Amino acid sequence: MRVYLPSTLPSLARAAAEGELGPAPLTGYAVTPALIEWYASGDTEELEYVALTEAARASLRMLAADRADGVVAAARRVVVAAEVPDDVLSMGADLEERARVRLAEAVPMAKVAAVHIDDTYAADDIEAAIAALPAADRGDDDARFTVDGAEAHELMWYATQEIPDLLA
Repeated sequence: MRVYLPSTLPSLARAAAEGELGPAPLTGYAVTPALIEWYASGDTEELEYVALTEAARASLRMLAADRADGVVAAARRVVVAAEVPDDVLSMGADLEERARVRLAEAVPMAKVAAVHIDDTYAADDIEAAIAALPAADRGDDDARFTVDGAEAHELMWYATQEIPDLLA
């Protein structure tokens, strides 16, 4: 199953050095039965885009958590697309978890199909979204608008052989 794993540039660098995304358990996003049921009229491509978008939201939260821990990284959301065996996945059935999956094992870099990442021109909007997350979580509509603005930026697609260039 294609799984979209939220990441950051430092996490991607660590995975590239270690040869795997981990440690397990990992949270990812995929086209699950609950997502298919929720988005009944969508084709596979649309459903994969929904899963990718959910992973990008999680990446934004990872960036915010890193900042809270004093880790300053480029304000670029990163999503790693990987092919994962179904037997290492568990899926939630709740509507709020419709695309979320949990992986019981680390993902070898050999299973990575592509990396999706913000272009550098999105940095200002991503920085603003990171700063607005706490207020958005408290229900501030203006902050939610700012966070949603990050999604106006499409993530760019990179082949696995381009990962070293992304990290340089």
